[in-house]
Amino acid sequence: MTLLQARDLTKRFVLRGPLGAKAEFTAVDRVSFEVRLGETLAVVGESGSGKSTTARMVAKLMDPSEGTLEFEGEDVTRATGAALARFRGNVQVVFQDPFSSLNPRHTVERILMAPLVYQGIAPHGSRRAHAKELMERVGLNPDHSLRYPAQFSGGQAQRIGIARALAVNPKLVICDEAVSALDVSVQAQVIELLRRLQRESGFSYIFIAHDLAVVRQIAQRVAVMSKGKIVELGSAAQVFGDPRDEYTRTLLAAIPRINPEWERRRRELR
Repeated sequence: MTLLQARDLTKRFVLRGPLGAKAEFTAVDRVSFEVRLGETLAVVGESGSGKSTTARMVAKLMDPSEGTLEFEGEDVTRATGAALARFRGNVQVVFQDPFSSLNPRHTVERILMAPLVYQGIAPHGSRRAHAKELMERVGLNPDHSLRYPAQFSGGQAQRIGIARALAVNPKLVICDEAVSALDVSVQAQVIELLRRLQRESGFSYIFIAHDLAVVRQIAQRVAVMSKGKIVELGSAAQVFGDPRDEYTRTLLAAIPRINPEWERRRRELR
């Protein structure tokens, strides 16, 4: 079942130069894809490929210049008022830098309850109990709900961001480079957390990343972007096993690989 359908999404920006000169830059050019219920679609590409701009249009943090966006069969491209509020309750975002996306003056409890306040949703039981439940769900100590973001590590802060996204029980979570700022060991923990939460709740992910090694661990389908366009779209098995586009092959060639013979010799020299 299709949850979200993007058709020909395009985003143009007007750049102003010296003496008022104007130039138009197309950041995303006629991008189309679908997200199915319960799946993870990864959107990958190097910096400047247009993947984060695409994510912002899908989350309706930015309006497209052209194209349409449908959610559960409803056109939400220009949604306003109640329709926009309903859409934002169903689609949540986990940002790249957890500390810049969490209000440093608010306690974790207040941060986690903010989406419910904005949506006019009453939590089951008290706010404190609901915040603690969310913290426990993402592997944080629920007794730390009255702490501030600065009192947590980067990985813990990102778990707070994930808990906030889950507070309103969304159907789609957009992870915009959500693990790229974390070290490798913490990345693995957060990815496993995201997979577990998806198994438990059945929501879908759009997973924005530039690291194909990370994408391989979580995605069922992969869209590869370059210069604002999708140059390849297919199952993870097809994209990783039989890439059709030269750009995709270049990205795959950049994934670090361990040479088994080197690893054997390294162990022998210990």
